[in-house]
Amino acid sequence: MKKNYVFCLLAFLFALPALAGEIWVSPSGKDSNPGTEEAPFLTITQALKQAREWRRLSDPSVQKGICIILEDGVYQQERTIFIRPEDSGIDESPTRIIAARGAKPVISGGINITNWKRLSPSAAPAGLPAAAKGKVWVADSPIVGNRLLEFRQLWINGNKAVRASQFEPGKMERMIDFVPDKEEIWIPTPDIAFVASCMETSPGRVAPTQMEMVVHQRWATAILRVKDFDVQGEKTRVTFHQPESQLEFAHPWPQPVIGGEKGNSAFYLCNAIELLDTPGEWYRDYPTGKVYYWPREGEDMEKASAIVPVLEQLVWIDGTLERPVSHIHFENISFEHTGCMRPSYQGHVTLQGGMYLIDAYKLQIPGLPEKASLENQAWIARPEAAIRIRGAYDVDFTGCTFQHLASTGLDYEWAARYSTVKDCHFTDIGGTALMLGAFPSGGFETHVPYTPQNPQELCSHIRISNNLITEVTNEDWGCVGIGAGYVSDVTIEQNEVSHVNYSGICVGWGWTKSYSGMKNNHIQGNYVHHFARQLYDAGAIYTLSSQPGSSIMDNRLEALIDAPYATNDRAFYIYLDEATSYYRIENNWCPEERFDSNTPGPGNNWKNNGPKAQHHEPN
Repeated sequence: MKKNYVFCLLAFLFALPALAGEIWVSPSGKDSNPGTEEAPFLTITQALKQAREWRRLSDPSVQKGICIILEDGVYQQERTIFIRPEDSGIDESPTRIIAARGAKPVISGGINITNWKRLSPSAAPAGLPAAAKGKVWVADSPIVGNRLLEFRQLWINGNKAVRASQFEPGKMERMIDFVPDKEEIWIPTPDIAFVASCMETSPGRVAPTQMEMVVHQRWATAILRVKDFDVQGEKTRVTFHQPESQLEFAHPWPQPVIGGEKGNSAFYLCNAIELLDTPGEWYRDYPTGKVYYWPREGEDMEKASAIVPVLEQLVWIDGTLERPVSHIHFENISFEHTGCMRPSYQGHVTLQGGMYLIDAYKLQIPGLPEKASLENQAWIARPEAAIRIRGAYDVDFTGCTFQHLASTGLDYEWAARYSTVKDCHFTDIGGTALMLGAFPSGGFETHVPYTPQNPQELCSHIRISNNLITEVTNEDWGCVGIGAGYVSDVTIEQNEVSHVNYSGICVGWGWTKSYSGMKNNHIQGNYVHHFARQLYDAGAIYTLSSQPGSSIMDNRLEALIDAPYATNDRAFYIYLDEATSYYRIENNWCPEERFDSNTPGPGNNWKNNGPKAQHHEPN
């Protein structure tokens, strides 16, 4: 009888479904631990290594997958998390990186600045405005590796501080003139202490060491490092460092406007101790590394969390066409605190959508074989991203948060397929929240149609669903909520996109009617509002180039903002920009029929759009 009981028990146990193997990680763990719930690892990298070994050795515990479970707390990264083909799962056995029940794990690329001290008026650095004396606190930049850390972002108690600026956030001043052949901009002489002093000298010139000018240029902005001020009474000539000076003045589209319908283009100055004159502003001095901050009301710097970014990239998922990464799922994880230092070294001059120029000029005699009217030559590069995905499929993000990031949040760059981003929250991001598809870079002139020899290089079959994207594009105003380049079979549905400085949802690249592999892209059921806050030539939904079989349907679009420094009124609820072709645009509600088609291609079908369309309430 006993023998039969044992036999039946064993049969029952073997009949049970295999469970996913669990690997536990905790900010209080140790990488020398076994990675169990009772003795978790410290780092996600160690957990991935353990999972990799289980798969390499065909451990039976992974039959139903692997769960890397993150306990509550902040996982401060000293290096980028690298996920490679050897980390891949399979359909019935994925690798899931998930929050423990009730936990809110944060993967952070930041470090806390400590030892803040109130700066006495007698110890104030030269140039600090009188209004700030006795109110500013000072700390040393952290040493990372063997160097003082440089950074362009600072978060105090979770709120982004403002780099010392000429005006309050969002405010600008109109320039006097923009002179391409001399590579100079003329501005009203600024009310800054060192400028006033140099007016008393001859020839009245000064070279500010770290100051930058942010320039409004239609659908983009530029960040230019100031080389020289030449003060001539009520107006001042400003010149800039290379490479951004040549890029800014050589490329024709976009450039600032002089004599527009609403006036000249605008600018503001930032990043100088002389501009630190308002609570919430900060300045990091070079080369001393001293960090100066004027606290907002209620901020106690002896207790405050003051986080600056160390990493520009939190997660790098990198495969090839032959050996892709696959079946990696992130669930309920927060990704926070990344930086972007390139503008401090090279400036930042963009073409569109945050794609920065590496070379550009105007053809004196227009025309290329691909486009007879083309005059704008531009070679671009992709902005930095907190999470980069290349050569991968079935890489999903569910219920995740992306915030306090300097540039792009999540980027499916190249050969990414059959993946989903759903129920995620994107906020406080300097650039585009979510980017996907090719924006060909390097030596590929950006107006030439991109048709890869291997179609698998295109990003395809990606679904972006039910995400909340708000208060992004807060550093590079020319970025967007969701930006897709050369893609096919992409669905963008049921998302809310709001409070962006340029366009909401953008699909397409290339400005070409030629076939490029873009097709079957669908933008449906989204709610886009409060867009075009600073720039123009924008759309709540914006498209480019030929995309057979594509659609824009059942979206709710409203609250187009009259950008205060626009030089004309070019902003629309739906904007089919150059060469957009083969789109079905149907039943999109907006409060007025404010649409545009700029030199469109064939095959666009408009039906029942505007205030008479079916009324869609936001989710």
